[in-house]
Amino acid sequence: MKILLLGATGQIGNALRRTLLPLGSVVAPPRPQADLADLGGLQALLRAQAPDLIVNAAAYTAVDPAQADPAPARRVNGEAVAVMAAHAHTSGTLLVHFSTDYVFDGAKPAAYLETDAPNPLNEYGRSKLAGEQAIQASGCRALVLRTSWIYAAHGQNFVKTVLQLARQRDELRVVADQVGAPTSAELVADVTALALAAHRRQALPDGLYHLSAAGSATWHELACRTVRRARQQGMALRLLPEHIHAIATEDYPLPAPRPHNSRLDTRRLSDALGLVLPDWTVHLDRTIDCLARCAPGRLPNAPTP
Repeated sequence: MKILLLGATGQIGNALRRTLLPLGSVVAPPRPQADLADLGGLQALLRAQAPDLIVNAAAYTAVDPAQADPAPARRVNGEAVAVMAAHAHTSGTLLVHFSTDYVFDGAKPAAYLETDAPNPLNEYGRSKLAGEQAIQASGCRALVLRTSWIYAAHGQNFVKTVLQLARQRDELRVVADQVGAPTSAELVADVTALALAAHRRQALPDGLYHLSAAGSATWHELACRTVRRARQQGMALRLLPEHIHAIATEDYPLPAPRPHNSRLDTRRLSDALGLVLPDWTVHLDRTIDCLARCAPGRLPNAPTP
């Protein structure tokens, strides 16, 4: 099976390069050859590669810039996905696409089901919803996987930003009234490969599925655990976990509004695959341990704070 992986340099895409290998021959063109903003070039790439499977891990993820200028996000997250879906429908190819918790407004008190009505608060969320809708409208064979609060040792993300600031500052203020499931790109890639294997043996039907770690945390809780674990692993940090101060969303205004509740109910996918998804702390600790091993100025045998 020939697999075309788009967005292979991103967090999820980089992890997928490993997990997709047992499933077939993976073609992962660099961004200049797979620029989703170039719709004509994307069409040409799809025709030239003629893959048996398209895995789209590429996205425009700059949430706040998208609020001021939504056109690039709409093009990459909506229009380009429509091009992929049209090709998949015409060729009978399966399309795997990753979406986001930001398609919801966060007003629901419980975790969101796949059947809950989307209502994005910001332009980024609207662009990602447009991609989902384009896939549905095309009638193509597809697995759409909604994820949340992605991080990895590779690339830029909240966890690595916290660690960078923890080296520079004695105090930090972090929002404590938004809740979600911090989810590693590694977990997403592993479960995606399992989902594809199940789909191949007709044990998992086409459709929309939620994929995130178990449990939940606020951004403040995530920051505190990140710093605590990093210090335990010997990272030379100025910041102590007790000096990370909890604040409200309104105390840290951003151009794009964020949902207060980003929790996704993952039972549909986990039941279908027979999986117990790990708590969010499991992969977070693994990722921080990996970062600590490569960190400059690591303190040997550092005491637990």
